Amino acid sequence: MNPQPSDAATPVVSDFYDRFPYPGDPLQDGPPPGYNWRWCLESVLAAVHGAVPSSADETASPKILDAGCGTGVSTDYLCHLNPGAEVLAVDISAGALELARERLRRSGAADQVKGLRQEQRSLLDLQGEGPFDYINSVGVLHHLREPLEGLKALESLLADTGLIHLFLYADAGRWEIHRTQRALSRLGAGCGAEGLRLGRELFEVLPEGNRLRQNHEQRWLIDTAADANFADMYLHPQETSYDLSRLFGLIDAAGLQFAGFSNPAVWDLNRLLAGELLQRAEMLPQREQWLLVEDLDPEISHFEFFVAKRSVRSNVWEDDAVLLQAFGRRQSCLWGWPSSSLLGPDLEPIALSESELALLEAVEQRPETCLGELEFGPETASVARGLLSRRLLLLEAIRT
Repeated sequence: MNPQPSDAATPVVSDFYDRFPYPGDPLQDGPPPGYNWRWCLESVLAAVHGAVPSSADETASPKILDAGCGTGVSTDYLCHLNPGAEVLAVDISAGALELARERLRRSGAADQVKGLRQEQRSLLDLQGEGPFDYINSVGVLHHLREPLEGLKALESLLADTGLIHLFLYADAGRWEIHRTQRALSRLGAGCGAEGLRLGRELFEVLPEGNRLRQNHEQRWLIDTAADANFADMYLHPQETSYDLSRLFGLIDAAGLQFAGFSNPAVWDLNRLLAGELLQRAEMLPQREQWLLVEDLDPEISHFEFFVAKRSVRSNVWEDDAVLLQAFGRRQSCLWGWPSSSLLGPDLEPIALSESELALLEAVEQRPETCLGELEFGPETASVARGLLSRRLLLLEAIRT
């Protein structure tokens, strides 16, 4: 007999995902398509710390936890993007895990890592596991009855120098979703097949100019094409969302440190303001700037971010002499390499200059040679910084 789960909502949520295993991505043979740099530990370390550990200091087999793995999409990427790692993937839904095991079997994920376990367990009940160098928990904590207890549980499993990647719902950008959820609840739609039928019918019968229908058709129609994805958005029995202030309160209460957004472009004031207004905004403390972005963009539907046990200071490589002593690595999350025309870490189009392409090729061919000894002359530092700014070049922490 399975032990009683620590969260009273767990059986309800587990039953829901047994009916609607999420995410509803199709199964396929071979590795997962493309990449997601947020599931590549090397890329994450570079984004958060501004540097990756030197090859001498790297953990031989980093331990990774996929806490709430669902149908295994995230676990598949975690295995393929972190070869040699030890991966534990857990979920409370037997139905979702069945699909996850089949997905990873067909992709050959287990062949990429030192160890892979896929187990039906709650993230609240993982005592004795870890510590983990990286914990991925995307779209999970906001479905617990007590998200703070979930975050505290993850904190207890994290290595002192480890990182957690989280994804939690935001209030403002889910305004229409929340109203649709409440409407279906009032109509007694339920969380099963009838709710799915009635939910889809609702968007067909609402007037074309209705805000809820427009929001669904313009923003979420493709994302919710799969029944499991539609149900997860509009029929879920247990959900919490946050504004930015409450989010930082949650992080503080768990004894963790905010380590940066994993979608930093969303929080860039330059996409919203210009001129004097931008100048005034840039004078605000960093957290106030983020709150201003939240005020100005009501379509932010989620927060995706990293947290750590310790305060994080990022290496900015301002000193040319220090920069040229560093050892470089090519960003592994590139599509189309080797070429001067690529898709970057966020699948954005990238055009490399001749010197940028040459430097990346030299770094890849001579990993044990520091930048200053690659014989690129006085332009090396400026070319390297251009690549760093687009996260195409990763630098190792200075070897001692």
